[in-house]
Amino acid sequence: MPHPPPLRPAVVLLSGGLDSTTVLALARREGFAIHAMTFRYGQRHGIEVEAARRIAEQHGVAQHVVLDMDLRTFGGSALTADLDVPKDRSAIDDVIPVTYVPARNTIFLSYAVAWAEVLESRDLFIGVNALDYSGYPDCRPEYIAAFERMANLATRAGVEGRTLTIHAPLMQRTKREIVQLGLSLGVDYALTTSCYDPAPDGAACGHCDACLLRRRGFAEAGIADPARYAGTS
Repeated sequence: MPHPPPLRPAVVLLSGGLDSTTVLALARREGFAIHAMTFRYGQRHGIEVEAARRIAEQHGVAQHVVLDMDLRTFGGSALTADLDVPKDRSAIDDVIPVTYVPARNTIFLSYAVAWAEVLESRDLFIGVNALDYSGYPDCRPEYIAAFERMANLATRAGVEGRTLTIHAPLMQRTKREIVQLGLSLGVDYALTTSCYDPAPDGAACGHCDACLLRRRGFAEAGIADPARYAGTS
């Protein structure tokens, strides 16, 4: 009997958070061989990197790489410098917060494009969102579209007609819709971490933008959030 064709490779940016884990599960359902990429970039804690490792293992990805860089060299963000993480902001999407890491998605996508070209992959997945998010400029649809155009101008694959598509399937979904989608895909959200400022034991603070958005998404979906929050049993 003929063997089935090999699965198409796709690069998935995996942070260990709710959105990127949902995107990974979605790409897997669509029949891709997942090559997950995680960054240890000098962020405040390594909890999300360990979460990404657990998620990649559970989903049986074809390959998972963790790349090291140190964006603390530049600072400029509460995630890469000695700055306070904002808590309990009443209007999460009104201004760009200090948790924005300058050019982070541009840096991450550049690495992902390079790996995709080596893998001869024409598909790259990222979990950015333009509805329930913290107002980051590199999470907007026009940014993703512009980067995709640049990638296809700047790579041999693109010039030779093997164009790359950057998939952002959560772009226009609310956090509630993302949670519901992930559960329909069998995502175990207990493995994920979203908090910008967790306790040393990994408990989420419950008050940063990421925690507030996550908690609201689960509440609106009518589902208990499996994350462990500081001050709760």
